[in-house]
Amino acid sequence: MKISKGGLLDLKPLFNHIIAGKYKGAKIKLPSLQTTRSSKSILKESFFNVVSYDIIDKIFIECFAGSGSIGLEAISRGAKRCYFIEKDKQSFDTLKQNCQNIDDVKSLLVYGDSFDKTPQILDRYNNQDESLILYIDPPFPIFEDTHDIYEKLFDMLKQIKNQNISLIVFECQSSYPMPKNIGRWTTNKTKKFGRSSLVYYV
Repeated sequence: MKISKGGLLDLKPLFNHIIAGKYKGAKIKLPSLQTTRSSKSILKESFFNVVSYDIIDKIFIECFAGSGSIGLEAISRGAKRCYFIEKDKQSFDTLKQNCQNIDDVKSLLVYGDSFDKTPQILDRYNNQDESLILYIDPPFPIFEDTHDIYEKLFDMLKQIKNQNISLIVFECQSSYPMPKNIGRWTTNKTKKFGRSSLVYYV
């Protein structure tokens, strides 16, 4: 975002890109920074370097999806399909546009609260052979309505019955003390990227 000569904000759309795979170089439009926090390119690249070929043929679920940049990258790199969950209307409209422009066959858009929709999606795949990856990127807990968001997510995950989730990844605030264990999942790896971190649970 640039400042115009008159001192006003230049509100031209912001974009990032698919890094690798089938749709390498495709543009991903970003919603307003007032409604969502976009994943850093270095963070996204690190995540996909870690999961590498393990993403192929997996069902990928992106909670708090925003622009869908993580899930669309997963599709580009061989994920079987991706569920995108987003409740902010402006962000959802941008997400819908991105999925239509890149891959509207493997993209499954879910408008609503991740706390409600995630368990519903997981329940569909309970006791099935499909392997799932769950990517959770909640708002930072710095506002009154989000201060307990991590605890609410931990409580949600503890109720999950699925045995076919191969990986849960939190994109979270680096200063937040993430637990070693969440239900039956245990921390496998943590990588910091300034204010944001990736915490892997297996």
